[in-house]
Amino acid sequence: MKIGFTETVLRDANQSLIATRLPYEKFADILPVMDKAGYYSVECWGGAVFDCCLRYLDEDPWERLRKIRAAMPNSKLQMLLRGQNLLGYRHYPDEIVRKFVAKSVENGIDIIRIFDALNDLRNIEVATDEALKRGAQVSGTISYTQSPVHTLKAFAKLAKDMENMGVSTICVKDMAGVMSPAEAYDLVSAIKKSVKLPVVVHTHCTTGLAFMTYLKAAEAGADVIDTATSCFSGGSSQPATETLNFALGQLGYETGLDAAVLKEVNDFFKPVRDEYLASGKLDAKMLATDTDALNYKVPGGMLSNLVAQLKAQNAMDKFEAVLEETPKVRADLGYPPLVTPMSQMVGVQATSNVLAGERYKNISKEVKAYCRGEYGKAPGEISPEVMKLALGDEKPIEGRYADTLEPVFDKTKEELKGIAKNDEDVLDYVLFPQVAEKYFAARKAKEEKKVRYTIAPVE
Repeated sequence: MKIGFTETVLRDANQSLIATRLPYEKFADILPVMDKAGYYSVECWGGAVFDCCLRYLDEDPWERLRKIRAAMPNSKLQMLLRGQNLLGYRHYPDEIVRKFVAKSVENGIDIIRIFDALNDLRNIEVATDEALKRGAQVSGTISYTQSPVHTLKAFAKLAKDMENMGVSTICVKDMAGVMSPAEAYDLVSAIKKSVKLPVVVHTHCTTGLAFMTYLKAAEAGADVIDTATSCFSGGSSQPATETLNFALGQLGYETGLDAAVLKEVNDFFKPVRDEYLASGKLDAKMLATDTDALNYKVPGGMLSNLVAQLKAQNAMDKFEAVLEETPKVRADLGYPPLVTPMSQMVGVQATSNVLAGERYKNISKEVKAYCRGEYGKAPGEISPEVMKLALGDEKPIEGRYADTLEPVFDKTKEELKGIAKNDEDVLDYVLFPQVAEKYFAARKAKEEKKVRYTIAPVE
């Protein structure tokens, strides 16, 4: 029996624990070692990495990817893509989706894990088609959640529909860590019966279930699991790579991993972890088990961002109240899975409800857009009261929202003449206009300073 491991320390593990504040320089030296570990893949891009590189780390996300690619020539590099949302928080025209996917592959990505926050497969069709055309593997992804409208039969049908789209693997993405061992066994078994593709399982340790969940998933025939090097594992991150390699090896599974290399990787990241603990950027809450998440269904990345948001407003005393409000908002919105961008929408709305002292006194523009149908079809019925508050007498749109969007790439490229150095810069701006503008200005200032320093006369 074989089972592969996707290492997440370069993306989801640090996103879940330290809100993706891990600059390239912190891990550059260990990349050649990681390249020898024998991972099925290394998740290193996508998710919040792109945004955080520009917004907080003063890095070109594309250059970061190219550097990783150069340092890890023998590894499959993997990214997470939010379908028609790409790495932003709204839907983009098809031409932007195709351009972004093409550039991602061109700059070094081998596997693109593509999902839609609502499991509306219309929103992953274009990205999937372009990725396959560019020679990348596509991991068609089910956003796992639990609700009256999310059933084994519905998930198995989703997997079959994605297989018919031509995806390479099926991934079950349990972003909140709420999938129990029994549920994992049943779901993987159902998907295995429905499709002939390899099945990948992704979860988090948030609730303490993850190790058991992976063992039962493997027993049901899962082909790949997501894990994190042990010092960046646990809590809201993934289970430990080394621990599962050891346990599954004893159970007779072939993992293909080199235990000595895994230790070297972990030893490298230990002082990095300790540095973030000492600075407070890694909050101890993120490393703890929280069984309340079984009720709140809050994923790790959402949890860390929620803590950061409340701290910024000096409102950490409202933490429990916001957690209690979150599932209520989710039900009102038709039980969307709590994954980006829905997790942000639900979390921000729950926070607003609590801080305002009145539910839906203020409704975010994103939630209004969701109610309008701009993010796709809600899994269940949206509360009529919320729909009325959000839209008034306006009618929701019908069909696929992206079909209403006009091409913008060439127009934006023309606007950025003299500022954008390449197509990747244009894509930065399309996804995050204000953040990209700030980054471009900082880059220009840095380059001018470097030139002045270089040509300064010697006294």
